Amino acid sequence: MIDLNALMPLIASYAAKVLGVLVLFFVSFRVAAWARRVVTSKTERAGVESTLAQFFGAATRWVVLLLSFVAILGVFDVPVTSFAAVIGGAALAIGLAFQGSLSNIASGVMLLVFRPFKVGDVVSVGGITAKVAEIELFSTTMDTPDNRRMILPNSSVFGSTIENVTFHPVRRVDVSVGVEYSAAIDRTREVLEQSIVDVPGQDDERESQILLVDLGDSSVNWQVRVWAPTDDYFAMKETVTRAVKLALDEAGIGIPFPQMDVHLDTVGQPAAPATDGDAKW
Repeated sequence: MIDLNALMPLIASYAAKVLGVLVLFFVSFRVAAWARRVVTSKTERAGVESTLAQFFGAATRWVVLLLSFVAILGVFDVPVTSFAAVIGGAALAIGLAFQGSLSNIASGVMLLVFRPFKVGDVVSVGGITAKVAEIELFSTTMDTPDNRRMILPNSSVFGSTIENVTFHPVRRVDVSVGVEYSAAIDRTREVLEQSIVDVPGQDDERESQILLVDLGDSSVNWQVRVWAPTDDYFAMKETVTRAVKLALDEAGIGIPFPQMDVHLDTVGQPAAPATDGDAKW
């Protein structure tokens, strides 16, 4: 029969340790979050780029949590020195087991060293176009234009083709349009050139272009190119598209759309001969 009176001191001792561990666990997370904020803000005030400042803050948080874990082991009388030896012996196995995580850390460091983008940039990577919110040890956090949070492993980010959409302060806005074959080439060019003369917000240092692209199946295809600040790209694209459409309408130049003539054979009557471009049923 178990003597509860004899076990009470042992239970009380471990209960106190467990309570102390829970308190230490809670405090360590609070301290880690506080240390992260302090390091991030201090490094940013010192002139360090926001991306690096957030990385240093995240690294500080993990260091605090690791030290807290070692302290928790000490509460349960686990010899830290011998435990360090065990860690050293298991390091190889852990490294092999967590190759993906270590690859993410290495990729995160490479992203910070080469800086293909920084926090606040809009990038296209892995089929996702979004604004970079944070670069951490293991992952890169991004926010899409429709306000979805995307978390990508650093290894997949660094190993992919990265398109930094907002790297340059000025972008070219391309608006493609097709006009009917009956429209005169020179007249169409004149109308398209006039359509963008009064469009506000264009970059004065770069010249706009009107290009005759090709002769399509149903239309003569043109492209209108103007330069605008990167932040105004989508607004400028809408403005130019509207201006081009209104100018062509005013000049009486039509914008054709694909058409197909279908001839139906009537039962008992000879079929009409098919011509090129007709579909026969």
